[in-house]
Amino acid sequence: MTEENFNYRSSPLFLRNEFNSKGKWKIPIIPKCDLNITSNEDLRVIGFDKVKNNKDKHYNRLVHFFLYDYEFEKIWEQPQKYIDALKQYKGILSPDFSMYIEMNPVMQLYNTFRNRWVGAYMASKGIKVIPTVNWGLENTFDFCFNGIEKESTVAVSTYMVNEHGHHKAQKDFFLKGYNEMLKRIEPELVICYSEPFPEMEGNILYIDYNLSSWQHYSDDEVKAYTKDNTSSIITKYHYTYVIPYDSISKGTGSAFGGEWQPKKPEDERFLGEPGEIKVTFNRRGEKFLTKIGDDGYAVKERHYGNHGNSYYHTNPHDHYIDWSNNHPNLGSPVNYFDDIPEFKKYEGESMNSKNISFDNDYNFKSVAEFKESLLHGREIVFQVNGIEYGMFFEGEDDKAICFGESNKDNYIFFKTVDDLLNCDIRGQLLKDVITQVTVLHRNI
Repeated sequence: MTEENFNYRSSPLFLRNEFNSKGKWKIPIIPKCDLNITSNEDLRVIGFDKVKNNKDKHYNRLVHFFLYDYEFEKIWEQPQKYIDALKQYKGILSPDFSMYIEMNPVMQLYNTFRNRWVGAYMASKGIKVIPTVNWGLENTFDFCFNGIEKESTVAVSTYMVNEHGHHKAQKDFFLKGYNEMLKRIEPELVICYSEPFPEMEGNILYIDYNLSSWQHYSDDEVKAYTKDNTSSIITKYHYTYVIPYDSISKGTGSAFGGEWQPKKPEDERFLGEPGEIKVTFNRRGEKFLTKIGDDGYAVKERHYGNHGNSYYHTNPHDHYIDWSNNHPNLGSPVNYFDDIPEFKKYEGESMNSKNISFDNDYNFKSVAEFKESLLHGREIVFQVNGIEYGMFFEGEDDKAICFGESNKDNYIFFKTVDDLLNCDIRGQLLKDVITQVTVLHRNI
């Protein structure tokens, strides 16, 4: 065996076995630390992605990892590189490697191990570490609370499981794991990143996601009060405009968000009775037929309109609807240049119909809402200074995005939605005007 081979196979970063552990999985224990945090404290956090040695000056904050995993995989791969930077802060929350319920159980166990190992490693270097607790379904309870000492201060996040966008709150899932955590760890204090559910018990410190973001680093004036007379949850408000968050997809619960729910009257056409065909009219007077399958979810939709461009859309054209990611996703248009097939009832069920008028307010409230609508619905038409623009996916791989002024020759293809958002439209970037344009048509 060469010295190089010996050093590799005996390296602590290869074996990962140097810390005290407990249980059959030998998950490292993060030692209990005391940061003298109280539930009425104005505690702020900063994302690991914003930590830069000798550049950031907000060292009174805790560093959190409630981010997409790719933004902090490097601390698992090369933890020694971040010791000096993290030592400058009040402390850190151990990395929140994702525990989505759709994950393979081995991956959930692995991510629990990584959470505790990085926490134990940083604690061994003199950094104050508060364990972040995450869980999946009940089958993860055998290991997801391991590596945390009794009566420790812990951190949890409701960021993914609160109601957001078209997704219902995943309250039952969250509370089942949360209550199990209270029973097993008996935490002295629970730091909750994003708004707590009213049913959450314990000594809870609420960290507002928006007010801990980079937009509010300099906002210091705070008022705090309990949510009600029976709750120990402290809610903090800064005297500043808070930007509401849009669709979120990080860390816990379902990787696809909670159960889909209609947010506007026109969204109701995607749910109904088996065999029902819903008739909908948009603000342009164009008719839609939406077929409901035997599980109560829409399976196909016919559009009587070409959305401003007859080259890409016949009138009518159909879309098959896919629910594989817990959201209605309209497929590529099925065009009919010759015979138009009958839009038949769903197999074996009676056909009913119901008229729904689209909401008059089609306009986008945020860039995130626009991206979600395009990614799931494929077709958007809007108007700027009297000029009509259309955009939609073209191609089966969902990577080519068309955009133009209502005729074939003016259309441009983009590889990603972000490329599209950075395109020039009448001297301005689309991302800067998309919340100001008049939207004439959108599927979702």
